Amino acid sequence: MIDLLTEASAGIFIVLITLGFFLAIFLIPFVFYLLTLQNTLKAISPENRKMEPTNVWLLLIPFFGTVYHFIVVGAISDSIKLELEKQKLHLPTGRPAYEIGIAMCVLNVLAYIPVLNYITGVASLVTWIVYWVKINEFKSQFAQKMMLDMLQAKPQSL
Repeated sequence: MIDLLTEASAGIFIVLITLGFFLAIFLIPFVFYLLTLQNTLKAISPENRKMEPTNVWLLLIPFFGTVYHFIVVGAISDSIKLELEKQKLHLPTGRPAYEIGIAMCVLNVLAYIPVLNYITGVASLVTWIVYWVKINEFKSQFAQKMMLDMLQAKPQSL
């Protein structure tokens, strides 16, 4: 009887360790990624947003999030383009960060295919990081422009 309890406790411990590992390795970075997407959309003026900032959290829904990621990439790209045009900032391509974002999404879908997932898994991770950095750069660019506008609008008092 005691051996059975010990084995059950060991099994529960292994499950908890595996869950903790999953959270630390995958979920926590993904939450920071979603925060970057959300904050980028918040930095874009409401009239230029193609989606609400809180909608990025729908990416947490298993399987749905994989398909919805294509929509998010397109909406964020179009929103960034409109904001760059409005602020008269340099527009690097027709749809900023769209190509790398779509590549990331396609690789994420291919990662569901057995055997192929070994190849696409690493490429998916790399494109995800590149896309994340690219979106963060746009967010920083919009934040800098907002700060400059605020400083210029502040009345000079002597």
